[in-house]
Amino acid sequence: MPEAHPTLLQHGFGVCCEWGLRGVDALGPTCDVVVIVDVLSFSTCVDVATARGAAIFPYRWRDETAADFAREKDALLAGDNPLGLTLEPATLVEVESGCRLVLPSPNGSELSTATGGVPTIAGCLRNARAVAEYAATQGDRILVVPAGERWPDGGLRPALEDLCGAGAVVRHLPAALKRSPDATAAVAVFERFRDSLAGALTSCASGLWKHHRAQERDVAIASQLDVSRCVPRLEDGAYRAVA
Repeated sequence: MPEAHPTLLQHGFGVCCEWGLRGVDALGPTCDVVVIVDVLSFSTCVDVATARGAAIFPYRWRDETAADFAREKDALLAGDNPLGLTLEPATLVEVESGCRLVLPSPNGSELSTATGGVPTIAGCLRNARAVAEYAATQGDRILVVPAGERWPDGGLRPALEDLCGAGAVVRHLPAALKRSPDATAAVAVFERFRDSLAGALTSCASGLWKHHRAQERDVAIASQLDVSRCVPRLEDGAYRAVA
């Protein structure tokens, strides 16, 4: 992938916000910590599961290699296991402590596997405050990445729920860390919908897709704001709750 021009890297700011994989590739190496935000549903799944003591292994592809990867990690594969665990938060609310689960996702998982050695956290609306407070202890340049969704041709579709989630994280970061205009815009979007998150997530494009798939409970779970103190950090290939 061609290198991004330096003017696109939001230099001079302590809090940066950029979309998707190219945002991770371009800005990630310049930051002390990366927060991946994929509200519907990867990051929400990670919060729900790790808060109960599970380990979540992100994996980019949902193909035959995912099963091999799960066996290698001695883990269950989301969407293909006897417990019915999937990339849907509602299936994870009673997951057992110690469960090891591979969670393939072309959005949140792909971004998680692209951050290299940069400390990586999964953030969502549910744990926005806790994630921000922890991220602020990791350095003075923080990248918050709204994952977005995919069009059928693979192109990035910016997603309202992820921009709201990113803004929810950014607003809790210390004021001493100067926000880029991009990060400031994410906060403004969050504040616009702060008092109507459930309605916004239900009626936005991603929420309507969830309704089409009869996954309304996932949207309700993902819409909850700051109900979790869990901070899922990626280490040794798996997200686990920070003690």
